[in-house]
Amino acid sequence: MTSPVTTISEIGKHEGQSVTIRGWLYNLRESGKLLFPIFRDGSGTIQGVVPKNAVAPEVFEDVKALTQESSVIVEGKVRADKRAPGGYELDVSNLQVLQRVPDDQPFPISLKEHGVDFLMDHRHLWIRTPRQAAILRVRAEIIKACRDFFDDRGFTLTDPPILTPAACEGTSTLFPVDYFDEQAYLTQSGQLYIEATAMALGKVYSFGPTFRAEKSKTRRHLTEFWMVEPEVAYATLDDLMDLAEGLISFLVQRCLEKRRADLQTIGRDAAKLEKITAPFPRITYDEAVKMLQEGHAKGALETKFEWGGDLGSPDETYLSAQFEKPVMIHRYPAQVKAFYMEPDPQRPDLALCVDILAPEGCGEIVGGSQRMASYDLLLKRIREHGLPEESFKWYLDLRKYGGVPHGGFGMGVERAVAWVCGLEHVRETIPFARTLHRLYP
Repeated sequence: MTSPVTTISEIGKHEGQSVTIRGWLYNLRESGKLLFPIFRDGSGTIQGVVPKNAVAPEVFEDVKALTQESSVIVEGKVRADKRAPGGYELDVSNLQVLQRVPDDQPFPISLKEHGVDFLMDHRHLWIRTPRQAAILRVRAEIIKACRDFFDDRGFTLTDPPILTPAACEGTSTLFPVDYFDEQAYLTQSGQLYIEATAMALGKVYSFGPTFRAEKSKTRRHLTEFWMVEPEVAYATLDDLMDLAEGLISFLVQRCLEKRRADLQTIGRDAAKLEKITAPFPRITYDEAVKMLQEGHAKGALETKFEWGGDLGSPDETYLSAQFEKPVMIHRYPAQVKAFYMEPDPQRPDLALCVDILAPEGCGEIVGGSQRMASYDLLLKRIREHGLPEESFKWYLDLRKYGGVPHGGFGMGVERAVAWVCGLEHVRETIPFARTLHRLYP
C-alpha cells in the first residue's frame, strides 16, 4: 500500500486521489459483477465499489470472501458522490486482509435486531456499530466542549479524590471501601473538595467519575458516571444560573457545529437542538408546584404534588415538556436539599439552589447551589444531619479562614449526552455502563 493513509472522516480532503484506510468490514453487498463493501475505521463509514473487471482477480475474490468485522487495509481512489452517506465513495484498487472472521464463528452482532440484554452482554462489540460509535464521539465532543468552556473563562482544573473519609449526603448512597484500617467511600461528588480549591484559586472545576449506590433501575441512573463540577468564589445563585446556562448552550452549539453527521447517524432531530440558546426559562419551586398541581387537575399527572416534596421523574418529565429549552427551577425547600446549601435570606425555609431540567423528558442534567457561608450555621446543619463532625473539620475550616459567599453546580455527562443525542436510556452514553445488575463486561 503506497498511497497516503487517511481516516474516513478526513477523506473529503483527498477527492480524486488514491488513499489507504485501515479498518474493518461493516457490511458487504453484491450485485452481479459489482461488490459494495462498507468499511469503518472508528471515525466513520464509507462505501467501497469493486467492479470485477477493474481490479486484480485475487482482490475481487478477497473482497467477496470478507466477513463482517474482518480487519482490512484498503487502497482506493476517493470519488465524490452526493448520493453516498458522507458524500464520498472509494473505488477500491487493492486490499490486504489482516484477520478474517471465520464463517463458523461469525460476529455475534448482525445487522438484524437484538435484545438489549444481549447487546449489553456484548457491549465490547456493540460499540463498533455506527450508531453506538456516533454516540461515543458526541460524548467526547461534549467533554471537550466542557473543558474548553471553563478553560477559556479562566477556570483552573482541580481534581478531587475518589476515595473520601465520609459520606457527604448519607451512607445509603455510597459504596464503602476498605481503606487499610479505615472505612472509606467512593466519592458521590467532588464538590466539597473543590470548594477548598476555589478558596485558593477563585474559579475552579473538576471532571471525574462519581458513584451512587442507590438501588435505582430507572433509565436515567448509572451507579458510575462522570460529572463536571465548577465552583466559584464570591458567586451568587444568579451567577451560577448564568454560568450553567452558558455552558449548556455552548456544548449544544459545539455538537451541532462539529458532530452534526453523528447526530444524523443517531437519528437526532437537530432542529430541536438549534433552539437551545440563552436565555433559558427560570421558575421558582413554588411556580413549579403550581404547574404540577394544574397538570394533575387536567389529568396529565396521576398523583397530586404537594408543596415540600422533592421532584420525582414524572414531575420532572411533565415540567420539562412545557418548555422547548432547559428549564431552571430554583429555591427548593431546604428540607429536601443537602445540608451545605445557603438559605434564602428572604425565606430561610428555602435553599438558594437550582436544578436544570432538559426538555424531551431527559430529567435533571444540572444541580447546584450557593454554599453555606456561615461557620456556625454549617456546624449546626452537620449536627442536625447526624454527620461525623470530625470528618468535616477541614470543610468547616473553609468558613473559619476567610469564608466568602460561593457556589457551584454539577452536570452529569451521561444525562447531557442522552439529551443531546435523544436517547431513551443513559446506558448507551458511556462505553461500559454500570447499573444495578450489570458489572459485565
